[in-house]
Amino acid sequence: MAIFLTGSTGYIGAHIAANLLQNFGAPINVLVRAKDPHEAEERLWRSLQLHFDFKTFYEYLQTGIRIYRGDLTQEKFGLSQEDYERLVHTTDSVIHCAASLNRKSEKSCLNVNLRGTLEVVKLGQQVDYYHGLRRFSHVSTVAVCGKRQDEVVSEDSSVDWNRSDYDPYARTKKFCEHMIRQLLPDVPKTSFRPSIVLGDSRRAETTQFDMVRAFVFLAELPALPLRSKDRVDIVNVDFVADAVATLHLKEKTNYDTYHLSSGRDSQTFKQITASLAAARGKRGPLYLPFAQKPFSGTVDLLANRRSPVGHIAALMKVFMPYLTFNTVFDNTRATTELGRKPIPFSQYSFPLLKFSREVNFIYPYQAWPVRAGGSAA
Repeated sequence: MAIFLTGSTGYIGAHIAANLLQNFGAPINVLVRAKDPHEAEERLWRSLQLHFDFKTFYEYLQTGIRIYRGDLTQEKFGLSQEDYERLVHTTDSVIHCAASLNRKSEKSCLNVNLRGTLEVVKLGQQVDYYHGLRRFSHVSTVAVCGKRQDEVVSEDSSVDWNRSDYDPYARTKKFCEHMIRQLLPDVPKTSFRPSIVLGDSRRAETTQFDMVRAFVFLAELPALPLRSKDRVDIVNVDFVADAVATLHLKEKTNYDTYHLSSGRDSQTFKQITASLAAARGKRGPLYLPFAQKPFSGTVDLLANRRSPVGHIAALMKVFMPYLTFNTVFDNTRATTELGRKPIPFSQYSFPLLKFSREVNFIYPYQAWPVRAGGSAA
């Protein structure tokens, strides 16, 4: 039996897959969009090469990973009846990590986050009917808390249906949590809500650059339109992945919802920029909070331009609300149950930003190895 993991070719999902395989020896069923089996293997190799060399990856393909070629948004994932039944009868639990992070596209969020989650829930219902579903874990987001300002938010006070949301991503993820609770009432369920997931504390390398690019842009400004003492809740992806894997595999968790965040230990902008400035041998930026409104207006104006500047502006437009709401998400549940805390962003931010600049925000993926004579390995 195996864990059905969605989103294995995504950033967080790949970290969860690697954690399950390496630290727990847990076999996984994964869903990958591809036109043929080899393309599916290549896509999975791209996502996991940050964690394994090819030899190790190929061994896991033989012993720990079963790939199903399908689409999250299609009925039964577009699988043949035989493959779908095999998936049902070889799955004992679910970690649903796949999601559309396209915060500007309501269509994408509705299709992937709502329709996709419904298909995963339907699979869970089938598994539960035939041999019991041990646990259904959902990787959600702290964005379900809606618009906030200057708060510390606990898990139980996060969802307020009368509160406005920042974007379609946040709104649809809130509905996903509700859907799972309503449609799987008797199955053990766990909702994980990561905050801003940025970098791996164990290594400088990353394959996810959007938020890093925004931070690099801000780090290079001589003055910032922010309040220096505002806290920003950033969490390292290795903490998130380990928390999801560990708590999912636990026989009984203490709670059904966890903030995977830095919580009350979240650092201020001044702490982060001071560490970056020290690492670079430079002075830290000035803080001009009165410039926030004109800065946001300029960002909005530039965001629609098709240029490098327009791309940065579009990223800033998406992330600015999460940088200025000075809200953190209490993580006492997770840190107490796991017995450890996330690594402060200032301890690994400089290597992360340095690596990202050096590769021009494009990860140097390795191609699928080819044997002598030209055939694929």
